[in-house]
Amino acid sequence: MWLEEDGFAVDAVFGGNGLPESLDDYAGLVMLGGGLMPEDDDRAPWLAQERALARAAIDADLPTLGICLGGQILAHVAGGEVRRSFGPKERGSTVIRTSDAGRADLLLGGLGDAAPMIENHQDMITALPPAAVLLGSSEAIANQAFRLGARVYGLQFHPEVCAEDLLRWEEPTDPAPGDRSVADLVADARAVDEQNTRTSRALVAGFAAHMRAYADERTTR
Repeated sequence: MWLEEDGFAVDAVFGGNGLPESLDDYAGLVMLGGGLMPEDDDRAPWLAQERALARAAIDADLPTLGICLGGQILAHVAGGEVRRSFGPKERGSTVIRTSDAGRADLLLGGLGDAAPMIENHQDMITALPPAAVLLGSSEAIANQAFRLGARVYGLQFHPEVCAEDLLRWEEPTDPAPGDRSVADLVADARAVDEQNTRTSRALVAGFAAHMRAYADERTTR
């Protein structure tokens, strides 16, 4: 795990096993994805606590990386809008283009003007929170990456996923026009895997730099 390579101990927690009561002992928060909406509490009761932690992270400007559902939770609790099965489906390698703010950002700047990233979603952030800064978009989806404050990030794409991970994906059970086989998705992802990995690693290194700065600030208070 790249964060461990960068010198951080990672406390990996599945929501169903119980989430931390607070973030006081942490230098950063990463919230991963899943086939849920931010308020699907009937299917995932731990989401209420995850939303509470997201609010606390935003208030403290704790270095936070919300990925897919994690980014949607950040958008939701900060006053944006997330809609289920809305808009085009993005599945596999997708080009993310950075905004002017994204190119100047510590994390998204690693993408340069544009870079291929892995996606797998149809739920989408249809409106960013009022305080959010847009950092990146795809051709089909405007709200691919945003920042709240200085250190809280929401991403629709998956920097933690590489081409070989797609081999575990399932074929569409009810294919719609435009749906592609897993073999095709893997082939496309493999073709850009070197750039995708390099870019994702740079993004995580930027997040690690935010965590170091936050930890240093906390020790001097």
